[in-house]
Amino acid sequence: MSISWENSKTRLSQLCQELLEQRGLILASNRGPIEYYLNADGKWQWRRGSSGVVNALCAISQYVNLTWVASALGGADRSVAERAQGECFEAPLPGHNLYLRFVVSPGNTYHKFYSIFCNPLLWFLQHCMWNSAHTPNVDAKVYDAWGNGYVAVNKSFAQAVISEARRHNPPPLVMLHDYHLYLAAGYIREQIPDVILQHFTHIPWPGPYYWQLLPSPMRKAICEGLCANDIVGFQTTRDVQSFLHTCEAFIKGAEVDYRNRTISIMGHMTKVNPYPLSVDVAHLRKAVSTPLVKGFEEKLRPLRTKKTIVRVDRMEPSKNIVRGFKAFDLLLERYPKFLGNVKFLAFLVPSRTHIKQYQRYAQEVNEIIEAINNKYGNLEWQPITVFYENNYAQAIAGLRLYDVLLVNPVIDGMNLVAKEGPTVNNCAGVLVLTDTAGAHEQLGEHAISISPTDLEGTAEALYQALSMSAEERRRRAAALRQLIEEEDITVWLSRQLEDLTALARERSLQAI
Repeated sequence: MSISWENSKTRLSQLCQELLEQRGLILASNRGPIEYYLNADGKWQWRRGSSGVVNALCAISQYVNLTWVASALGGADRSVAERAQGECFEAPLPGHNLYLRFVVSPGNTYHKFYSIFCNPLLWFLQHCMWNSAHTPNVDAKVYDAWGNGYVAVNKSFAQAVISEARRHNPPPLVMLHDYHLYLAAGYIREQIPDVILQHFTHIPWPGPYYWQLLPSPMRKAICEGLCANDIVGFQTTRDVQSFLHTCEAFIKGAEVDYRNRTISIMGHMTKVNPYPLSVDVAHLRKAVSTPLVKGFEEKLRPLRTKKTIVRVDRMEPSKNIVRGFKAFDLLLERYPKFLGNVKFLAFLVPSRTHIKQYQRYAQEVNEIIEAINNKYGNLEWQPITVFYENNYAQAIAGLRLYDVLLVNPVIDGMNLVAKEGPTVNNCAGVLVLTDTAGAHEQLGEHAISISPTDLEGTAEALYQALSMSAEERRRRAAALRQLIEEEDITVWLSRQLEDLTALARERSLQAI
């Protein structure tokens, strides 16, 4: 049953209060809720994480004491951690009961963990991005990054969580996040057997055939580490089924129940659930009325023509940006009536610019944009205008103005742009969405569906969206807005807390 977005925050408050009566709560993720930096005067300053996920998880600390374990990512973070002597300290967020503990990894260890194993290896594998005839090449460098990077950092996180968990009686609920921490639950379970553990993975989970690109000991350790949790969450039912299949293939003796979505290993049962991530509807609607977003909207409006296509993406291969522009090229070539009458506004955010694959892809994107503008443009009209910067307010302003929103990743865990766009758009815009994006499972009925590699189909989908009647556009836009409102980010969080609360209640009854 869905929870209306108006009431979801009340429900979240109730769940947090119920948790407070039973157990404490610890959350662990690579990136934390705040980061420290040195200002121009050489003084420490802090800023809050800007993502919707950080904001949603921080919301818990409005109702219950929350301890957040995260990596110290920069020199200022490390200095703060050193001053705290490796202990937990209160985070400076007014109105929140939030405590932060930094995990400080040696620079070389963290580099192996993040820049060699997590990115690009795991990220590319889980987004099915490898050209398997040539990559990846799991050589001695990768084995070293596994043992002396990924395993080492996961053990450090586990030890930090264990240290905090031992301050609670009964043991707390622990929520682990994303592909950085697949092994942590196993190490925590060894030390605190009755702890309640949940892991949520934000990116896709491919089937076992693709996981076989990793050596058997690595993929087996990842599956076993995740199965040390009591609950494992994914974005979609497709990812849930792929995980169940993978564990059945790689863990000897695993009993997999596909109907009830459980995995049993030597008496321990793991429940595997879909929790589709969403956006903070209320926050987005407040944001569009701020002077900052309104100012960007006024600056962007003159760039529009009769019809406007928009995309908002990080500059990375999984987002399929090059194919999106190739389809746009095909549209202009096939339907000359759009020349001078359609504008493509692309808001592209720099991403992992130190990784070679990302550098090459950014170059490909820039080359095709230049080619299309040279091929069709003139002094009065350029088909594509690009904004290459990390400017969230400007991107939200752009989403207000689209007639067509193109979201065509090769594969995505969810893709929140597909939900942000319909929430803030005021032009009855049409969503063109690949069926491999996690958001398609919820929104596909009211979007125009495409395959990520289908240039012909994408060009025709853009034509259909640009030519659609006003009545049909309004119907689709309204349906998308309603779906997103009913399944907003606090509903995502509430569903997880409901399952954790039920499990905690069951454990308490067993202990009587």
